[in-house]
Amino acid sequence: MNVNLTPKPINFKFGEYINKGFELLKKDFGGVFVGFLVTFLMSFIPLCGALAMGNFYKYLRKLKNNQNPSAGEIFDFKDFMPYLILQLIIIGGMMVLYIPMIFIMILGGAASYGSDEPSVMGPLLMFPYMFLMFAAILYFALKGFYIPVLISFKGITDIKTAWNISKIMTKGNLLNIFLFSLVLTILSQIGILACGIGVLLTLPFAYAANYFAFEDAIQQIEYDEITEIGITEKY
Repeated sequence: MNVNLTPKPINFKFGEYINKGFELLKKDFGGVFVGFLVTFLMSFIPLCGALAMGNFYKYLRKLKNNQNPSAGEIFDFKDFMPYLILQLIIIGGMMVLYIPMIFIMILGGAASYGSDEPSVMGPLLMFPYMFLMFAAILYFALKGFYIPVLISFKGITDIKTAWNISKIMTKGNLLNIFLFSLVLTILSQIGILACGIGVLLTLPFAYAANYFAFEDAIQQIEYDEITEIGITEKY
């Protein structure tokens, strides 16, 4: 069966993903939790955190489809290179963003040189730049929201291709994705505040809800050529 992608803006179903995440957790908490622990352990391997996350989504897909996956499958390095490239791009981007900050600090220090009073030039330039830097990071993070699932579920190893597809998929949905991610982050923080024990429930839930957001998005942009031909012949 030949399945192709037709990138388009996703109908983002905020509440549905949250509910399905809870349902999967109730259905098989043990399976989700064990997979989460293995993902957590793999994340300690340098530059393998994103890979572990992508493999955990594969694991959750099998778990949701009652395929009895082994948690050991998370230690799969098949997708290591695209995730490594993605992380190197992120690290490089962060370094580029910090370069102007260094110049601002130097400029502020030079402006106060030889004076008993600290210069206000540094803070005046730093605060607007920090705001712009945060906005840039947030924008690229939201526009690239679907890159992990395109790598893990669809085997797209070219990061530029995955980025271009993700940009189309997130069109008109940046606010929804931001709020969705914010809610999951808040719930995860609540788990941390609950003496640290609650995080063992809230973090697996966050992954599960994210998985359903990814799965639904892929289902919306893929089509089966055989089905398409059948529909065309029927009508």
